[in-house]
Amino acid sequence: MISYRGGLCPPGQLHLMEKILFKHNRPDRVITCDEYCSEGGFSALRAALSGMSPEEVQQATIDSGLRGRGGAGFPTGKKWSFVPRNLPGPRYLICNADEMEPGTYKDRVLLEKNPYLLIEGMILACYALGVEHAFIFIRRGYEQAAENLLRGIAEARKAGLLGSNILNSGFSLKIELHQSAGRYICGEETALMNSLEGKRANPRAKPPFPAVKGLWGQPTVVNNVETLANIPAIISKGPAWWKAQAATPEAAGTKLFCISGHVRNTECFELPLGMTLGKIIDGPCGGMREGSSFKACIPGGASTPFFTREHWDVSMDFDTVAKAGSRLGTGGIIVFDQNTCMVAATLNLIRFYARESCGWCTPCREGLPFVEHILERIENGQGESGDIDILREHVNHLNYAFCALAPGAMGPVDGLLRHFEDELREHITHRTCPFTKV
Repeated sequence: MISYRGGLCPPGQLHLMEKILFKHNRPDRVITCDEYCSEGGFSALRAALSGMSPEEVQQATIDSGLRGRGGAGFPTGKKWSFVPRNLPGPRYLICNADEMEPGTYKDRVLLEKNPYLLIEGMILACYALGVEHAFIFIRRGYEQAAENLLRGIAEARKAGLLGSNILNSGFSLKIELHQSAGRYICGEETALMNSLEGKRANPRAKPPFPAVKGLWGQPTVVNNVETLANIPAIISKGPAWWKAQAATPEAAGTKLFCISGHVRNTECFELPLGMTLGKIIDGPCGGMREGSSFKACIPGGASTPFFTREHWDVSMDFDTVAKAGSRLGTGGIIVFDQNTCMVAATLNLIRFYARESCGWCTPCREGLPFVEHILERIENGQGESGDIDILREHVNHLNYAFCALAPGAMGPVDGLLRHFEDELREHITHRTCPFTKV
């Protein structure tokens, strides 16, 4: 049996792999800089600065198949390749730690246990990109993570791993921490840049894309915490080794899955990318709580359509989840049991997104509160038969919003209509929620 902090995983239900992101974690405290270094920390940085060109670091990232862990899943090395090398002036890297997707807390866990992995990953990424000034844009409520990062940056600077002429390589880098004002829209990369510049956090029109004209009009790359934290292992052990840590040949590397809901073990697990949904729930999650049976889940954070029991054997990787009708997103799995009203669950999510809209475009500003109103009416026993068609229209029409917030917010509504239309109709027909007495 393979043990977890919250339970046991039956043999054969977990692809055995080496921990990458949680390798250095202590069970009850943050790791120290000396401990991280004694366990091989910053060895990838030393190897890169002494024997690899920036182009070689970028190519290793491309070869690894690393895809962005912040939600979109775009190939990281390819994103780096969009930055032109011949433009004058500075270029920037921004680490997006503004983690506000409901059901997602992986970056917080990572930073509260080991900030040095992110710092090393950022230095490697900046070396590859020719960046000399980088930022960590962190959620206001992540006070412990911010404290760890400030201490880690100071210790790295003292050890000669940050600042001028790092390890006598001729490469210099400054990393600054910025605590955000705390809005969900700040997770959108162009809204994030506006916020960092001191402007209102509205998304920008694209093109031009940030890789060409981003922060203060200069080439900019925005990567997620988990994404950057994978770079040291890719450089130190090689892209082929890193890629092989996945559960299937179609996937690459490991993934942080943050679990919440009606399972026995609700925590953040590092697992091989491509494990099936059922093996995740029956394995590290310890199965459903006593008296509960699986009804549905959100597979990748609150902006992804529901999965049901029919998706039990779906491999949890980017392409397979997309083919099954949802998105892997951030890997935030929220599990619902048989007593959950899926209308109420969807309404709860839509309330969040309606509140967090920046109000920049009409589909999002007007559409999300209207969807919230329709769902409230249905849940309260005042729904009409035409409301289902109205919801279906909004799933399509809100795709024309200015950024991804409104289309993402409609993910759960899309899942509700595809998998639980019978519950919607029961609410409307009987003029009450059938789960109020459960």
